[in-house]
Amino acid sequence: MAIDLVLRRDWNARAPRGDYTQLDSTNGVKVHYTGGRVDPGIVSDHTGCVALVRSIQAFHMDGNGWIDIGYSFVACPHKKVFEGRGLHHLPAANGPGLNTGHYAVLGLVGNSGLVRPPDGVLHAILDAVQHVRDEGNAGKEIKGHRDGYSTDCPGDPLYEWIRRGAPRPGRTTPVAPPFPGRLLTYPPVTQGDDVRTWQARMKRRGWALTVDGAYGAESRDVCRRFQRQQGVADDGIVGPATWRLAWEAPAA
Repeated sequence: MAIDLVLRRDWNARAPRGDYTQLDSTNGVKVHYTGGRVDPGIVSDHTGCVALVRSIQAFHMDGNGWIDIGYSFVACPHKKVFEGRGLHHLPAANGPGLNTGHYAVLGLVGNSGLVRPPDGVLHAILDAVQHVRDEGNAGKEIKGHRDGYSTDCPGDPLYEWIRRGAPRPGRTTPVAPPFPGRLLTYPPVTQGDDVRTWQARMKRRGWALTVDGAYGAESRDVCRRFQRQQGVADDGIVGPATWRLAWEAPAA
């Protein structure tokens, strides 16, 4: 699906007050929310989305003193993606020292009002992600703003979606069986039917792995590589998040 891009001139963006810093490549994208109230009426009124994006730019420039809106792109409920700072320009929204690692994509939801992202917002976020991968030399990571920075952003509903692998709405994914209640770790070797269940699932996903019910060095290595692929901490431990991702994360 082609991105439905709203260019800066189309949302009447203010000109930046200075030059952007060049951003050659990133590890991927960090997803954000507004952190304030978002009027649920924007779901049925796109002009409300335009007004909200313009108000965010004004706050960033006049309140924060930034040269422009801090986000690379903004995703709205109508599956449209607003051009913020755009491709190959350093964002400002990820936090000090963190902007070089990821593009910043805002989903138009907040901490009150419109809290749970409509499918259109999720589609638009993923369209923005694909755009920066195709045109902006971005890596595969999709993370939340709170990953590496002390904040509630992007809010629990968006962050839970990210932790599930950011699936595109309407795409069916297997539901993970209940977490067994203990961490699968090595050393020492963890053994049991829960290990066998996880190993079988990982083998079904295409990983070369012996399904023997013993979580040893081979299983830990597969776990670490899978965690890096999914953009989570590569500690080699199968905890609740890694267990769930084994079933619900999209195929790489």
